[in-house]
Amino acid sequence: MAVALGPLVAEVKETISFDDLAGKTIAIDAYNTIYQFLTIIRQPDGTPLMDSHGAVTSHLSGLFYRTINLLEHKITPVFIFDGIPPALKQRTIEARMNRRKEALEEWNKALEKGMLEEARTHAVASTRINKEIVASAKELLDHMGIAYIQAPSEGEAQAARMTREGLTYASGSQDYDLFLFGSNVVVRNLTISGKRKLPRKNVFVDVNPERIDLKKLLSNLGLSQRQLVWVGILMGTDFNEGIDGVGPKTALKIVKEQKSLKEIAAYIKSKYNKEFEVDPIEVEETFTKPETSEIPKMEMEKIMKGAKANKEMIIKFMCEKHDFSEDRVSKFADALLGFKSSAGQRGIGGWV
Repeated sequence: MAVALGPLVAEVKETISFDDLAGKTIAIDAYNTIYQFLTIIRQPDGTPLMDSHGAVTSHLSGLFYRTINLLEHKITPVFIFDGIPPALKQRTIEARMNRRKEALEEWNKALEKGMLEEARTHAVASTRINKEIVASAKELLDHMGIAYIQAPSEGEAQAARMTREGLTYASGSQDYDLFLFGSNVVVRNLTISGKRKLPRKNVFVDVNPERIDLKKLLSNLGLSQRQLVWVGILMGTDFNEGIDGVGPKTALKIVKEQKSLKEIAAYIKSKYNKEFEVDPIEVEETFTKPETSEIPKMEMEKIMKGAKANKEMIIKFMCEKHDFSEDRVSKFADALLGFKSSAGQRGIGGWV
């Protein structure tokens, strides 16, 4: 459950263009991005793209074409993959698995009734990322010469650290959890920009990239970074359920009135007769002291320089193995090689 900070972020959220990010390197939350591709790139009845062997390929389509689109705009992505989740996340993982199982059952029922729109909605809710999907995503990125990093734990925490330390200009994800991990700049809608259909409505909206600055957010809310984490804990995060009935505005009010998590817990007990189901201090430390890897600047340069594109392997992987159109893949592979060549000529010093 990503923290629902949307209403609190709205006033400082800035709509930008891809050109505003030209020459920048973005640490992209790989799981979040892959999940978006798996939910969006589907057939009308909700069935994901698959090859002739039944392997899901929606994420490969998204990664290939959308990443090349970023390179075309002189944006350098580095994808960050999740490692072992914190122990506190196990409850969330189990809840998600149960919801997806239920959604899968509802999807099949809707298909039997010929209710395609409803079927697609349930299909999206049943989306899951398995080991095969992650492995194929990494293999494609290898062939494309796109750098990626394996985080020891939460990918968002690793991306946030890389951005704080100046290895990347910003962190990219649809979720606002990056702010709780301390990313000083967050960019949204990088890989899903364009026309998007609203669920259950025959209405299309324009989705543009957005940039949010953490300092501006904290200043606007009148909070410290630690207090923002408290707001998230009250509302609910991937590591705790939060307090029923406490939304963004109420959480903000409580945090401003109470001086510590201990006082917040006492207030919740007095006001709502409720308690946190886990130790809120432990949740706080999951955000403020996450397990991440230190990446020296020279090591980062080595990672970025070592990522080489291979057209022959791209075609073999995408077309021969996964049945994509060779004419189209070949055309985009040529563009990829051209964009990466131009980026190399610009020099590695212009990343951030």
